[in-house]
This record gives sequence, C-alpha cells and structure tokens, in this order.
Amino acid sequence: MRNEKIYDTAITGGGLAGLTLSILLARKGFSVILFEKEKYPFHKVCGEYISMESWNFLTKEIGLTLDQMNLPLIKRLQVTSPAGISLFADLDLGGFGISRYLLDNSLKEIAVKEGVIVQELCKTENISFGENIFYIKTTCGDYQSKSCCGSWGKRSNIDIKWKRPFINKNYDRLNNYVCIKYHVAADIPSDMITLHNFKDGYCGISKIENNMFCLCYFMKASNLKNCGNSIERVEREILSQTPQLKELLENITKRYDAPLSISQVSLSNKKAVENDVLMLGDAAGMISPLCGNGMSIAMHSAKLAAANISAFLNKEISRGGMERKYAEQRRKIFGARIKTGRLMQYLFGRTTATNIFIKIMKKSPYFTKKIIRFTHGQPF
Repeated sequence: MRNEKIYDTAITGGGLAGLTLSILLARKGFSVILFEKEKYPFHKVCGEYISMESWNFLTKEIGLTLDQMNLPLIKRLQVTSPAGISLFADLDLGGFGISRYLLDNSLKEIAVKEGVIVQELCKTENISFGENIFYIKTTCGDYQSKSCCGSWGKRSNIDIKWKRPFINKNYDRLNNYVCIKYHVAADIPSDMITLHNFKDGYCGISKIENNMFCLCYFMKASNLKNCGNSIERVEREILSQTPQLKELLENITKRYDAPLSISQVSLSNKKAVENDVLMLGDAAGMISPLCGNGMSIAMHSAKLAAANISAFLNKEISRGGMERKYAEQRRKIFGARIKTGRLMQYLFGRTTATNIFIKIMKKSPYFTKKIIRFTHGQPF
C-alpha cells in the first residue's frame, strides 16, 4: 500500500535519537512519521546511565518529568582491573539511572501527543532518494518524505543493503563485540556506577528506577565462542575470574531468566550522512561505552539534526548545506570524545594493559579527573 502524503520528515528507528528528533520537529509545525519495528514499551540492550548533561534537555525542551520518577542520582565511579585493583572517583557532572523500557515509552507518548505518526511493529526495508523525495519501503506500506533520518541502531538490514563499509570490516579490536544485559536486585551503593574489567571485556552496573540495577557487559565475541556460546559459562569461566565480578555475580538476583543480547557490534567509524539520509545515534557510529555515554550524544545529535532539518524545510539552507553543517557539527562537538572512548577501548579488556592503566590512574587523581571530564559532555 502506498501512502500518497509527502511528510516533511521520516525517521527510521524509535530510540532516543529518533523520538527526541520527532518531538522537536513536530513542535516546529512539521509533519513527522516515525517507524519502529518493536512495540512500546520494550527493553533494549543499554547501560541505562545518562550523564546530567541531558537533564535540562529532557525536562525543559522535551517535557519529560524526570523529577517525578524517583530516579537515582549517580555521583561516584568505581573501576576495577582483572587483577582486582579498585579505583574510586567522584563524578563532577554525575548522572542518573533510568531504564530504556520507561524512558523510550515516555518519549513515545510525548511524540504521539505532539502529533508524530508513530508506526509500531513496522520494519523499514529500504530507503531511496530521487527528485528531492525520499521513498521509504516498510512492512506497513510505502511512504514519501522531503527529509529522512536513520536512527535504527547498531546494525540493520539497511546497513547491509547499502553495503556500508563497517559491515565488511575485518574483525579487529573495534569490531565483533557482544553485549549482554540484565535487570537485577543487588546490595550495592545506589549513587555509584561500577565498571569491572575482565578478559576482553568489561561489565557495568548502576541503579535505575524501582530499586532495580542494570547490569550490562560488553566483550569480544570470541569469549562467547570459546565458551560454547553459553552465557552461563562466560559468566562462570571468564567474568568470575575477576574478584569483584565473582562476588557481584554470586550476590545478585536476576529479574528475568534470559538476558537481552546483541551481537556483531562494531565500533568502527560511520558516516554522519549516508545516501542523503541524516544518521543519528548508533546508526551514525556506535559510541564506545567508555566515552561517557552514547545516550546523551544520541539526543544531542537529534537536537543538532532538528535545527538543520528545520532550516532546510524552511528553505533557509540547501539540502547539501544541511548535510554538510550537520556532519561538521557532529565532528566538532563529539569527535574528540569519541576518539578518547576508542583509545580506552583498545586498553580495556587487555589484562596487563588494564592493570597498569588503573594503577597509574590511582596514583594520579588529576589525570583521572581529566579523563572523566573529557568523556562527559556539557549540558546542551
């Protein structure tokens, strides 16, 4: 079925970037349609820690009532090495914990209220561009738009169809990761986010709403393969070799039996604009968890995209000008932060390098504080 209406903007993917972008554009009076393959609310693989740089954006510009959700405020960091060395530090900016189940659904409700057409259980099969119009083929029909954004996450069928370079990359240190996530009950400080390093990976845990904790670990796929693709064996034979992780795993209660997982995760560079589609969130480049947090970067990039799309639709700049300006703003604002995260990614998970690095950080509080500041952005 072909929908003859030409929307101002079509967005593929209803995560943080896609939803916040849709709200910002709808409030500017533009017609917006968003395609999401899942049905809200749903869980997503994510660390579920957001730095305070996003608080004012979410509360004042988006209208999310975070102060009424009884969310934990996170002000301290603990990092441990595979050998069991612990580093503690204060987070000057700090952050808060919230599940994607709650956050994404709350944003979806705001988007619908603002007039965004949210097509759930609708998978985008292809996007093409011609004569200044985008043609979006989905499982719930064919649509057209004047501008188009991709926020479909880390890897999709469109990435494969478009033959984006990261799809064909060899498996180096920045490719072929696996991510596993649980919600758990745990007896640990509610104001602390902890990052435990183990062989070829690291595990983070921090509190979210309803007295739950998000436990999420990120590791090379070879760990899973070497354990016969058994998550239980990975946790028993690899994660539990780190003293603090062993104690943690022995004293948590998992809130659901099977964890959420994603595979074939790549941290390679991706273009901010692909086939005239503005890319947001992980579709524009998976952000290393060691960057601070990709959720704030995703929402900040949505704010940048909204301003540029608005200028284009109001005929203040050309399509090419919109694309160039958006790509340049992303590079200027997030470039150094993302590079820092990738550099740390090379170190973390390497047993000897991580042990040495954390020893150095313990002896140099100034150096530690600089790294923390560099991986957290400024309020936007």
